[in-house]
Amino acid sequence: MISSENIKKYKIIILSTVITLLVFGLGVYVGKSGERSGGEILNIENGASSSISSSTIDMAPFWAVWKTLDERFVYTHKNEKVISDQDKVWGAIQGLTAAYGDPYTVFMPPVQSTDFKTNISGDFEGVGMELAIKDSNIVVVAPLKGTPAYAAGIKTGDILLSINGSSTASMPVDTAVGMIRGKAGTSVDLKFERTGKSDPLSFTLTRAVINIPTIDTSTKGDVFVIRLYNFYAPSADQFRGALREFSQSGKSKLILDLRGNPGGYLDAAVDMASWFLPLGDVVVRENFGSTTPEQIYRSKGYDAFNSNLKMMILVDQGSASASEILSGALQEHNIAKLVGTRTFGKGSVQELMQITPDTSLKITIARWLTPNGISISDNGLTPDYNVPVIDADVTAGKDPQMDKAIELLDQK
Repeated sequence: MISSENIKKYKIIILSTVITLLVFGLGVYVGKSGERSGGEILNIENGASSSISSSTIDMAPFWAVWKTLDERFVYTHKNEKVISDQDKVWGAIQGLTAAYGDPYTVFMPPVQSTDFKTNISGDFEGVGMELAIKDSNIVVVAPLKGTPAYAAGIKTGDILLSINGSSTASMPVDTAVGMIRGKAGTSVDLKFERTGKSDPLSFTLTRAVINIPTIDTSTKGDVFVIRLYNFYAPSADQFRGALREFSQSGKSKLILDLRGNPGGYLDAAVDMASWFLPLGDVVVRENFGSTTPEQIYRSKGYDAFNSNLKMMILVDQGSASASEILSGALQEHNIAKLVGTRTFGKGSVQELMQITPDTSLKITIARWLTPNGISISDNGLTPDYNVPVIDADVTAGKDPQMDKAIELLDQK
């Protein structure tokens, strides 16, 4: 839970926005108050200027369009909202952020800003799925087990086409989240495009209170399996408990199942990696571009397992952000092999900055790199063993990825 003190500024390992609709998989790293400057606020009414020299920018076209709209634009519907001058300013700023071509850098005027802060403070009513932008589409990262989205059969990779009949083309993902979230018991109509299906799929989902699962453990013969669903506040402690259970079982073969895990807190991923890595080993790098030195997050050195450990990690397209950080670290340090399909590729970092008392800017400030310097956002992680799952496998109750991981462990 993000405190009110920290809500102004925090980092998101962006999995972008959630639709548990409580912003469940955002991959949030809580920043400290004052950690980053809020930047200069441009007061248009008072004529305050930014640090950019006015001589380098020709603002005449902007004011010409403003004047022409004021003089010529006709509202075509009687009940249309009349756009105020302040609304025009907000719209202009949104256009400015859109010019950067980054779907996660978004200016939020008052209503959107309030809705977003409501999301990150923890609204546990929704349909239970994570959304993100990929290839200019709003796609499902993962439905959360036991939620309306999961029960309806919505899948990782489904492309969201419309919400209650409104097209999502060019829609910011935060706007989509705001339209889908709502009170438990109410319904929302969603339409998706799915690979392999010629026609769109329509769903009417009844919103519910979302209870987020965190972890399950099980055994498959002489293999211990930990299924981790997210990287939230309780995850690190529960993972520690699961590892204690594994240690007490006397088994040496471990499968960590991160399929459909959209991420969460960076600190949780670092803490979990620390159980397998010596003190000081790099877990992930935060890269700010060419002008600022990287920030490196290192293992805390719990390093609880010896060379007898045999480990596999299951990943798929729904494994994102913190899942990719943990998987990438253990893969590159030769602790575990990855089995499954390529991960989502969610490795950019956002900071939420308050621009005015009732508006905010969510801005991409960095990207995550694996210990070897590979960008997570560039096509995700490639598994050591590529094992796809087809619909026929699911229908038959088969799990070829789990079977392959067990086979590989048995060979060690």
